[in-house]
Amino acid sequence: MAATTAGAIKAHVEALGLSLPMFRDGPRPGQPLPYGVVTEGISIAQPLSSRGDFGDPDAEVVVTEQVQVDLIQQARDSAGRNTERYDLPGLLYRGLHGAQLTQAPGHVYGVRVLSMGRDPIVDNVVRHVLQLQLDRDLLPAT
Repeated sequence: MAATTAGAIKAHVEALGLSLPMFRDGPRPGQPLPYGVVTEGISIAQPLSSRGDFGDPDAEVVVTEQVQVDLIQQARDSAGRNTERYDLPGLLYRGLHGAQLTQAPGHVYGVRVLSMGRDPIVDNVVRHVLQLQLDRDLLPAT
């Protein structure tokens, strides 16, 4: 079991067989391309329609968490040929949308990919950004 939401996303994506190593908050120095980066906890909110008793510390509380996944790829090789895997963003989208994240530290009801965009090439690097929404149980205070 993963200790964090980012760890659960990392485990899920790496199990998809995309040959895409994932990192929380950034890659290690010298990491070859392609790779993915997960930024968790961009915002965590309790929807107005969610369950939870504000007076009961043991009540189940469901929250919505915003998470960002960045897909980083090399655009071209030294001869100028395209090296970008054009199918990879769609495979990542499809693999994440609807995922249950069984490795998460708490119950995840589902993952929604809210949007995906491609940034312009900078320094021979292509970056796709996927914005995710996770509906999950808020872990109890320890």
